[in-house]
Amino acid sequence: MNYKFDASRVFFTSDTYFNHINIIGYCQRPFRNVYDMNETIIANWNNVVGPDDIVFHLGDFCLGGADEWNRILDRLNGKIYLILGNHDLKNIRQGTINRFEHVAMSMCIQIGKKKIYLNHFPYLCFDGGYNHDVWQLFGHVHSRTSNTGIDASRLQHLYPTQIDVGVDNNNFTPLSFEQVRTQILKQIERQDTKINKL
Repeated sequence: MNYKFDASRVFFTSDTYFNHINIIGYCQRPFRNVYDMNETIIANWNNVVGPDDIVFHLGDFCLGGADEWNRILDRLNGKIYLILGNHDLKNIRQGTINRFEHVAMSMCIQIGKKKIYLNHFPYLCFDGGYNHDVWQLFGHVHSRTSNTGIDASRLQHLYPTQIDVGVDNNNFTPLSFEQVRTQILKQIERQDTKINKL
């Protein structure tokens, strides 16, 4: 089932890991402490997302119990769709599930004529990936522009229509649909340029 959305009101993010003290060291995040990290990500989120906008969070939202999740959710703008990440499966509680517009393991949405798969993990292959008809957005890998993370060698095999929308790769800020589109079009152009040089 495809869910249709208005491009001007849609944002994507992943791997916020609110309240996760150790993620700062694991991913070399530029924060002094977990309070600084939470406050920065909340401020960045609310600077771009309005109350009626839609945010697809592609997993690993928060650590802690329902009280911690609800304290964060109370402060975030937008209607949030949660695609469960591996850490969400351990941490989400009944008292928080109903705070999201929808909770799923994956989703397929449509924006305009563009079909987009949303999952916490990058797909190895997917329908439409070969000919650029379909996009896939993911998180989990905590990549950076330099691609120095643990999954760096595998990420070179992604289609140009796949991008990591995680906060570590995107200034700790959700990406608009237009930012995603621009990035994917650049990746397609780079790939086509490489092929034409062969």
